[in-house]
Amino acid sequence: MSKTTLSPIISGTMNWGVWDKNLTPKEMENMIQICIENKITTFDHADIYGSYTTEADFGKAFHNSKIAREKLQLITKCGIQMIAENRPENKIKYYDYSKDYIVWSVEESLKKLKTDYVDVFLLHRPSPLMEADEIAEAVEKLKAEGKIIDFGLSNFTNSQTELIRQKTEVSYNQVQFSATHFDPMTDGSLDYMQTHGIRPLSWNPLGTVFREDTKKTRRLKKLLSTLVEKYHFGSDTLLLSWILKHPAKVIPIAGTVNVARIQSLMKAVELEMDKEDWFAIWTESMGDDVA
Repeated sequence: MSKTTLSPIISGTMNWGVWDKNLTPKEMENMIQICIENKITTFDHADIYGSYTTEADFGKAFHNSKIAREKLQLITKCGIQMIAENRPENKIKYYDYSKDYIVWSVEESLKKLKTDYVDVFLLHRPSPLMEADEIAEAVEKLKAEGKIIDFGLSNFTNSQTELIRQKTEVSYNQVQFSATHFDPMTDGSLDYMQTHGIRPLSWNPLGTVFREDTKKTRRLKKLLSTLVEKYHFGSDTLLLSWILKHPAKVIPIAGTVNVARIQSLMKAVELEMDKEDWFAIWTESMGDDVA
């Protein structure tokens, strides 16, 4: 079971740096402050974000903010080897879960984030060549040294998770889950996680509702417009509330840097969606009634 307590909604930093928003250190500092003021105290990272630069930019902002370390929680991931300017040795994109690389990667993340430990460390994507014993050795070493508190996975199937779980405790699995991508709810993944005390984290929690114009998203937008009037909350808040209602206690990762949206995110935690409305959203996403 997890030793950490994360905020009910997590701030995703993937787009904070050069991959998208290109926030300055001062803007990142302000963003951290705004999130914490709105009770979003957990920040999701990966070593590769910003082509291996975003962790360091965030670390500078965090250091300059003078925020006490215990007031926030940091998640990071490793394993994906990308072709990047600062990784000239990488000729193709691949995965590395050797003990030495895992330990080295975590230590690099700690330096960049300017912290002595990360609250949650995840393996970013499963590798066909991963060896569970070697992963477990790295994780146990990092835990014993106080460099990581909890360990988990990201985008792992149930069987891949079980492989690792047989060797070391798995407390989290970060998966794609939303009203438009509900596979983890129907393929047994969320059931498996509940059974084994693994907390699901959801990336891309708003799905494709605001990004694609399809029959599915048009159906959902039409329904959401009526639910907005009923609940007096925005569509994005309703979609997060849909995720939060699931008994697996999924924690959504929201990547927005829009201040107004950040201020509204935690309203999803307060909203108690009616069961019928929850099923209505699922029904419109499927395009058919439940069986």
